[in-house]
Amino acid sequence: MCRQLAYLGPPEAIGSLVVEPPHGVYQQSWAPRHQRYGTVNADGFGVGWYAEGDPVPARYRRTGPVWADPSFADLARVVRTGALLAAVRDATVAGADGEAAAAPFAAGAWLFGHNGAVKGWPGSLAPLVQALPAEELLSMEARCDSAFVWALVLHRLRAGDDVGRALARTVLEVAEAAPGSRLNLLLTDGTTIAATTWGDTLFHLTGPGPRTVVASEPYDDDPRWQEVPDRTLVIVSRTEVRLTPLQELSDTSGNMASVPPEELRT
Repeated sequence: MCRQLAYLGPPEAIGSLVVEPPHGVYQQSWAPRHQRYGTVNADGFGVGWYAEGDPVPARYRRTGPVWADPSFADLARVVRTGALLAAVRDATVAGADGEAAAAPFAAGAWLFGHNGAVKGWPGSLAPLVQALPAEELLSMEARCDSAFVWALVLHRLRAGDDVGRALARTVLEVAEAAPGSRLNLLLTDGTTIAATTWGDTLFHLTGPGPRTVVASEPYDDDPRWQEVPDRTLVIVSRTEVRLTPLQELSDTSGNMASVPPEELRT
């Protein structure tokens, strides 16, 4: 399991989103309040962020617990960004690939994280390997379940799927192949956030102004935090959150139903 957060809004210091909140991702590495599986997220951490005028994000990832890295505290204090994805990790398989297995994963403008675990990994997803070209399979950053799920999502994005379709199709396909998996996925390109809930918690906070946070759990006690129902696709801009129940989408063959999303506007 993991705890993760994505942000879109006016430029803020990374620390103001990750370190300083009383129950932020930094604190969630040892004291999460809503985590259903596992208690400590000390198997690595990472943050990816976007600089103005550059669509390709920077990343800082490490193998150990975030509290043991004083360099991250310095970086988080001074680096400002209008979009980021941060995560702390509790590994599905201990010791798998170290830093390379820590979210966020990246390709081009994309940052990706997975909060959950694939049931029966790796054997349960062996039938899905044939969906990936050999070059993409061999280019995986790590050999963990999250990296493989990311490879499936990225393949669909490169094939032309929009962000919602890429996440939804991947979740439904993996859930069918590995029942009992937990598949809370989080994806951003610095202008949009897409996420799924499948087996664990997710919350969103919009405002004040053009500012939205999507997180595994609230980083403070602001009453405006709203929980996302399980098995939901979430598409987020700086001012809008759209929810679509994943159950209302069709099979993973690509013939997905056109479901008007519920819109929550501020």
